[in-house]
Amino acid sequence: MFDLIIKNGKLINEEKVEVAIKDGVILNVDTVIESSAKEVLDLAGEHYLSAGWIDDHVHCYEKMTLYYDFPDEIGVTKGVTTVIDAGTTGAENISDFYELTKGVKTNVYALVNISKWGIVEQDELADLTKIQAKLVRDRLAELPQFIVGIKARMSKTVVGENGITPLELAKDIQRDNGGLPLMIHIGSAPPELQEVLALLAEGDVLTHCFNGKPNGILDKDTDRIKDFAKAAYEKGIVFDIGHGTDSFNFHVAETALKEGIKATSISTDIYHRNRENGPVYDLATTMEKLRVVGYSWEEILDKVTAVPAKYFHLEKKGRLAAGFDADLTIFDLAEGEKTLTDSNGFTRVTNELIKPVKTIIGGAMYDN
Repeated sequence: MFDLIIKNGKLINEEKVEVAIKDGVILNVDTVIESSAKEVLDLAGEHYLSAGWIDDHVHCYEKMTLYYDFPDEIGVTKGVTTVIDAGTTGAENISDFYELTKGVKTNVYALVNISKWGIVEQDELADLTKIQAKLVRDRLAELPQFIVGIKARMSKTVVGENGITPLELAKDIQRDNGGLPLMIHIGSAPPELQEVLALLAEGDVLTHCFNGKPNGILDKDTDRIKDFAKAAYEKGIVFDIGHGTDSFNFHVAETALKEGIKATSISTDIYHRNRENGPVYDLATTMEKLRVVGYSWEEILDKVTAVPAKYFHLEKKGRLAAGFDADLTIFDLAEGEKTLTDSNGFTRVTNELIKPVKTIIGGAMYDN
């Protein structure tokens, strides 16, 4: 007997789907499942479902003062089954962060900041003595089930006078630890974006890919994507949205799309202030923004499920298939006018809204 069967659901392509779950794992996905279960959820053909949504760039270590939130406020309550904290903590405090996550419903993973205390100050990479490779290696050995990669913020306000050096050290740490995933934040120069991209390799994650800053991918003079940014995209560098308070611009995203560049993955860079006051609010709102830019719902869902699971090696997440974790998002697509605002105050109006209805994590069901 199954623990839960979801009946009469539908995929985003309108295909009928039913899902059987036992012991926190998906055991069967089919058009019709004729079996018994302790609990049956009948969606009556009215709701869509997908693999659980993954937000691969959040800040949810609640003890920080600059950027923090609570995992369930940005996760399970928002239709998001898994979040990856993007370097809020470093080697000195990530163990405490891990202990806190044991008490939440949302799946939480983390990228360890190469600066040993994480983002306790805005300029965490201005002092190179805070980058201690051995500490990072020790934490990776201690918390392999929690730490899924490393993070370095490469902008002037963070690195101070150190230029490209912190990224060179991050790449050394990456190489010395089996090529683990690396996420790089970009912002104001120096270092110049071209310098940053020159050091990145296929599979490395460039977050804030569509920011509207002068040091971004858009050439303000020609209103075209910079050639070296195109080359980096074609090389296989992961372009991650990382919306944030200051890092998503509609025009940049639209221009990139016209030139054949789509975000590889969609994430929020959410923390309590931009959740409460905007412009981020939640992952669903960021997904709506990519829809109004011109992405299909099918690819948007892929970019918040299978894609982040692939790049951060979450091998049992991101797919609605037998053998995968029983993490699912049940949602509606609704009509309704909504004004969406980017990080620079520019707006677009959408008539297509995506609304989480229920979130299932490890087979446990929660209402949204």
